[in-house]
Amino acid sequence: MTRFPGYPFTSHWYAHPSRGGLRQHYVDEGAGPPVLFVHGNPSWSYLWRRPVAALRDRFRCVAPDHLGMGLSDKPSAEEHEHTLASRVDDLDALVGHLIARRGAPGRGWTLVMHDWGGPIGMAWACRHPGRVARLVILNTAAFPNPHGERVRLPLRAPLWVLRRTRLGARLFLRHNLFARAATWRPLGVRRRMPAHVRAAFLAPYDRPAHRVAVQRFVHDIPLQPGDPAWPLLEGTARRLDLFAGLPAFVGWGLRDPVFDPAVLAEWRRRLPAARVRVYPRAGHYVLEDAHEDLVPEIRAFLTGSA
Repeated sequence: MTRFPGYPFTSHWYAHPSRGGLRQHYVDEGAGPPVLFVHGNPSWSYLWRRPVAALRDRFRCVAPDHLGMGLSDKPSAEEHEHTLASRVDDLDALVGHLIARRGAPGRGWTLVMHDWGGPIGMAWACRHPGRVARLVILNTAAFPNPHGERVRLPLRAPLWVLRRTRLGARLFLRHNLFARAATWRPLGVRRRMPAHVRAAFLAPYDRPAHRVAVQRFVHDIPLQPGDPAWPLLEGTARRLDLFAGLPAFVGWGLRDPVFDPAVLAEWRRRLPAARVRVYPRAGHYVLEDAHEDLVPEIRAFLTGSA
């Protein structure tokens, strides 16, 4: 029996030469047109288990874990920058390796993104727009907050605590609160996550030293122009018109407390030809709450059967 239920995939690792050999874990399943799955925080490639299983009969499914997350090595803050820019560099190096050494094509990639996967994936796509053929967007963004610089009121106080205080550091590193909360109702999901699934999502973050990347992701959220990740996010947003003509599918959980309908409206504006499906009872982890409908929709979009 697999250690992680519903995740019967062979593990692969890429040792980053520019990172002192830090190993990045990835799933590489199936053959055919490549599909690149980019997760966010605090999830990992386990998030993609259902679409990978549903697509690997016709597509080559590549699902990496960011360094510090999932089954990848867990570098300290001194060993890895844990920034948006470094994540894009890591993804670029891995895909370049797959193209140069593992037979992946240089073009025709479908990019599937959730949460931080949007800024990371679209910034990578802006480096190589000719590689990307289609987009699948799931509760994410690749542009500044449409609400402006102010965080929405329900999130303002907890985000300030997590980013600015010693208490926040203890909650991240000692108690793993952020990763745990993402598996709870109503913060991350809207229907109860089974205990074995919740355990799988949390398994990589089993000790304080393994939670650094989760913490640093929150510290790196670009809320205003002075934040380190802001120039890259804003630059990515300015170039999204490069992809406006690509086939795109947007699957959206409407009960997400972070990526709310205003973010969805911004995607509609920027990708006016996108096929959009909303799931009124789904939260942030839309693939957990609405997988029965969402995974077949993604497959139909990629196979052209709908």
